Order: sequence, then structure tokens, then C-alpha cells
Amino acid sequence: MNSNTVNAAIGFLSGLCLMVLIVINPAPAKALEVRKVTSPGGISAWLSEDHTIPLFAVRFSFKGGSAADPADKAGLAYFLSGMLDEGAGDMTSADFQKQVKQLNMRLSFSAEREAFSGSLQTLTVNRDAAFDMLRLALTSPRFDDAPLNRVRGQIALSLREDAKDPETIVGSRWMGLMFGDHPYARPIKGSADGLKAITGADMKDLVKRLFARDNLLISVVGDIDEATLKRLLDETFGTLPQKSNMPIIPVPSIKTDPQIAVIERDLPQSAIRFGHIGIKRDDPDFMNAYVMNHILGGGGFGSRLTDEVREKRGLSYSVYSTFYPLDQGGVFFGGAATVNERVSETIDVIREALNKMALDGPTAQELAEAKTYLTGSYALRFDNSRKIAGQLLGIQRQNLGIDYVVKRNDLVNAVTLEDVRNVAKRIISGDSLVITIVGKPKGVKSDGTSG
Repeated sequence: MNSNTVNAAIGFLSGLCLMVLIVINPAPAKALEVRKVTSPGGISAWLSEDHTIPLFAVRFSFKGGSAADPADKAGLAYFLSGMLDEGAGDMTSADFQKQVKQLNMRLSFSAEREAFSGSLQTLTVNRDAAFDMLRLALTSPRFDDAPLNRVRGQIALSLREDAKDPETIVGSRWMGLMFGDHPYARPIKGSADGLKAITGADMKDLVKRLFARDNLLISVVGDIDEATLKRLLDETFGTLPQKSNMPIIPVPSIKTDPQIAVIERDLPQSAIRFGHIGIKRDDPDFMNAYVMNHILGGGGFGSRLTDEVREKRGLSYSVYSTFYPLDQGGVFFGGAATVNERVSETIDVIREALNKMALDGPTAQELAEAKTYLTGSYALRFDNSRKIAGQLLGIQRQNLGIDYVVKRNDLVNAVTLEDVRNVAKRIISGDSLVITIVGKPKGVKSDGTSG
């Protein structure tokens, strides 16, 4: 079967498995079963079986991402994510890639701010061989000079492109203002200087410190039974060190006073990032805030920000807002882009929309429509094995419990008008915005002054 056929089949797979019976579609109901599996060696995974199609998907993550990079080697975790499929064990980069292709595998790695993640998908017939390739990538990466230099060059090119991209610049500058010299402020890809300083020895050291059993989370979905998974968990991850050795990320001092920072670029329109301090995922108000933000700016064309900024005034094609919770602190932010002459007006409209939400909250109709959308669309997150595995991994990482998929829509429906009004008052403030702008905005200056 060629890779296109495999990809199509993988995308089609939508069955699942869990210890708990999970209903994710309002009507008709579709059962999702998930259970926790622990190998003889003590390695645990969440398993969702479906034997209707001979495919399976694996998602896993280790706690520790770009925020744990050494300050002088920012981008180390990101660089590592590009090197793990570039040769392992006795296989050179070319040999490794050839074997991945022959096994019709999807094997990938990614670095985030607080996690290092990976995914594996293939046909059941290639299951054992695919897991062995993953084992080699995690336990015996080579970091040969030729692929190391090639990947370094690719990242360097990407960094140069980012340095010219308004959206990347405006977001990076905003994170810098919010978090100062805290590791959260560093771009995940790092910097040009950090990239130059990173060596293969640095990556080997990170592998030893990061890839450990005590900070490993795994989800598996598809055509695999419990006994087989237990065996493969031990064979794949069993030789990893028991304990990781990663630095503890300190609690940040998040900026709370308003500010405007303009990064001048000769562009016909300006990119805008706005926001302020937010909340963490374990905050009791998080679901209330999530529903409230769907109404404010997270609901696409149906949101208040879109209505005020785009529909009524034609200021921007798109505008959004979101919560970004991290382990040690969270932020609320949003973005828009508009012609330079209308930046000041756009900011004023955004501030007014946020202040109105904080003062009055949403209407009963807005809340009802948000609940209908959020509960009705939840099943779309589970329509193939890859998505399901990703959702289950995310639930593990956020420590929401194995029954969260069962409870999630009930949690949304339990949100009251008083809840969303109270959380809007508590969190949202148009007058507290930290704003970064990339372009040549007319009538807007840095350091919090406009006009």
C-alpha cells in the first residue's frame, strides 16, 4: 500500500477505546472507551482500541520544552526535534529515512514551551518494526555531522524568515514584554546565536536528561490490544532512565501595567498583538473563562470582536482572542491586522469590546449559542485516530482525568450567565492591555502613548 493510501486510511480511522464509556456526540451518541494500561515494567499509557481498520496511532510527550533550554543555547529542544529521525543506532540518516518510508510510518517530533512531543502512525502489520524505530530514535540517536549541519541550516533559514514575518515578530515581542527575562519569553525556535552554539554533545546531554520514564505520557489509539501494548511499552520505553533531570521553571513575574510597543517596518498594514495576564488551566474558573472567550473572540465569525472590528467597521479581515495557560502562569491575548491609518481606531474598538464584556458580560442568548456550538463541535476533535490520540494526550498533560471526555460537555453546559459575567469582570480589561504593533501605524507611538 502506498503512503497516500495509508494516510487516507489513517485519516478515516475514528474508533476508540477507554476503560470508561465516553459519549462524545450529542445525538446520535457514539461511544468512546478508554482505559489506562500499565506494562510489567511500570510504564503507563491510555489505550483506546479499535480493530475495525488495521491502523494505530501513538502520541507521547516528555515534560520539558524550550523553556528548559539553557539561556545561551536557546532552541536546543527545537533543534533536537529535527534530529531524532536523522539517523539512529546503526542506521545513517538516509538508512533511517528509507526504513521509515518502507514501513509506511508517520514519525515526527516537536518541541513546545513546556513539553517535547512525538507521534507515530502506521499499519498494524508494521507495528513491531515501527515501535522499534521509535525506540532507536529515543535511545540511540546519532547526531552525525552532515545531518546536523543540514538541519542547522534549515533552522537558520527559518529564523531569517521569521525575522521578516510581521505575525512572528509581533508575537515574539509581546511574549518578551509579558515575561521579561523569564524562559517563557524565548521563542521556541531559539535565536541565531543560540543555534550556532548548539553541538551534538548538547543534544546527547539533553536526551539523557529529558527522555525519562517519570515525565513520560503516552496515548495509543487503534488496532492494538492491551497485551501487545504492554509488551511494546516495555520494549520501546523500558530502557529509558527512571528519572529526568530537567531544570525547574520558575514562577514568572507577568507584566500587569499597560504598554504599547511599536516595531517599525515599512509595511502597508500593521500586525497587532494585544493582551494581559490570564489564568492557568487548573484555575477553577477556566471553563467559565473558556466559554466567555468563545463569545468574546474565540468563536470566529460569530464572536463579538469579529462583529465589532470586521463586520461593523471593516477594520480587519480577522481578529481573535484566546487564553494561553502555562504551568507557571497564564496569559490572555489576541491579534488583528489592519491598514496603518486605522490602527488607532482598531485598538480603540478592541479596548471598548473588552471593557464592555468585563462590565456587562454576555447576553443569555450569546451564552446559549456558545454552549450549543462548543458541545456540538466537540466530537469533531475525535474523528480520526490521530486526533483522538492527541486529545487523550492533552487531557493527560492537563491532568483532567481519564473521564474528562465524558464530563466535558456537561462542564460546558453547567456554566451559568453569572459565571461568565463574574469571570469576565475578574480577568478581562481593555484598559490593561499590553500591545505590540509591527508596521507603520499612524497616530500610535510606543510606551503607552497614542494620538
